Amino acid sequence: MFRRREAVPFAFVAESERFQSNVTPPPRQRASLPQLAGRGLVGLTVVAGLVGSLLFGLPALEAGPAAGQHAQQSEASDGR
Repeated sequence: MFRRREAVPFAFVAESERFQSNVTPPPRQRASLPQLAGRGLVGLTVVAGLVGSLLFGLPALEAGPAAGQHAQQSEASDGR
């Protein structure tokens, strides 16, 4: 969206748009060993879940030689 430029009655309001702070934020704390281990385990669990779902899902997606045909027959129709 476009801003409309209008006359501002107060100079400090107009200058606030181009104000930049010279205060630097404090440095980030490094992650502790248990935090890193937890993040690694969560990542490993997510990856293992994706790989497992892929392994279980691939056989259902394969088109075998009996695609479109019913390979199973009922036992009731064998004796007739």
